[in-house]
Order: sequence, then C-alpha cells, then structure tokens
Amino acid sequence: MTANIITLARIVLAFVVIALFQMGFYLQLVAVALTILVIYLDSLDGYVARKLGVASDFGALFDITGDRIVEHIYLIYYSAAGLMSFWVPMIFITRSFLVDTLRSVAYTREGKTPFGEKTMMKSSLTRFLTASRFSRAVYGISKVVVFVLLGLIHALRQGVGQNVHWLPDVWLTRLTFWTEILVWIMVTLNLVRGIPVLWDGRYYLFDRYLPKELKEDV
Repeated sequence: MTANIITLARIVLAFVVIALFQMGFYLQLVAVALTILVIYLDSLDGYVARKLGVASDFGALFDITGDRIVEHIYLIYYSAAGLMSFWVPMIFITRSFLVDTLRSVAYTREGKTPFGEKTMMKSSLTRFLTASRFSRAVYGISKVVVFVLLGLIHALRQGVGQNVHWLPDVWLTRLTFWTEILVWIMVTLNLVRGIPVLWDGRYYLFDRYLPKELKEDV
C-alpha cells in the first residue's frame, strides 16, 4: 500500500509541477526542482515495495501506469509550450498503448508480468533491453536530464520576458540545441525498450492467424 501511495503522490505532484510551470519565473524554477523529485519517486516506490516485502503483480502494473501518466503529462505540456516537436508525445503515447495492451493481455491470459520471474519477455536479450537495471537506469537518467533541461529552458525564456537574464542569449540557444538532441536520444531509448515487447508479444497480436506450431515456437 505504501508503495502505491508513493505512485499516487508522484502523479499528483506532476500535475502540481505543470501548474507551477504556468506561473512566474521563480515558481517555474521550483517546478524544475520538483521535477527531479517526481522522477526520483519512480525508483523509490519500487524500492519501498521490495524493502517492505509488499511487492505484487498489481503494484508493478500500477507503477508502470504511474510512469505513463507522468511521462505523458510532461511531454504533452512541453510540446504545447513549443519546447519539443509534437511528434515526440505522439511516438511515446502510441508506443505506450501498444506495449501496455500486450502486457495486459499477457497478464490476463497467462499471468505474465512485465518484469521479474514471471516476465513475458522470452529471451535474455529482450529481458536485458526492457527489464535490466542498466536499461532502466539509462532510460530513467535520460528522462531526468531531458525533463529538467526542458523545464529550465522554459523558465529561462519566461525570465527573459520578465527582464531576468540568468544566461546570455547565445548560451540559451546552445542549451536549447543540445537539449533537442537529448530529446531524440530519449525517444530512441524509448523505442529500443518498447520494440522487444512488441516482438515477444507478437503472439498476442496475431493470435488468430498463427498456426499452433508457430505459436509454440513464439
């Protein structure tokens, strides 16, 4: 229960952050700092669940749901604010629906989970890409860096409008350029972690069309 409360708190906090991003310069800086906390809570809920011995299949799925909501809140807002291409949230949302649908079907039909001993992933490679600590850490770090930098750019632009110049314009331009590159690296990592789920879950996609022998091979 404690871990699930942390997940809920993270979702609520994400909405608070977006509200702060629409206020003045200094409150936007607070939103940037809170963004770090929002991403940190993503790792904390799982740690608490394991530490207290209350980890469950539902908790794991609810944690993923929390991740999706937080991701999409930030991506949609940043896109609406003109900080990133609208293609970024479109790619994330499409990938999320496909992957999470397959995971739900795998759990409903066979009790398979996204991670852990009962994972739906079928090979060591796909398990590494989707569930390994290394893969999740790299992807998590990319989200922290991108979300924080985009929030900072947003705040700095707001500051310029209020005659607050924390960075020379040329530095802000360079920061924006490199952040855009990091955004697409994050998108790439998102797809790299999602495509293996589609591959190992293709059985569920083409259930009616695969012969029995092929299903067993899949």
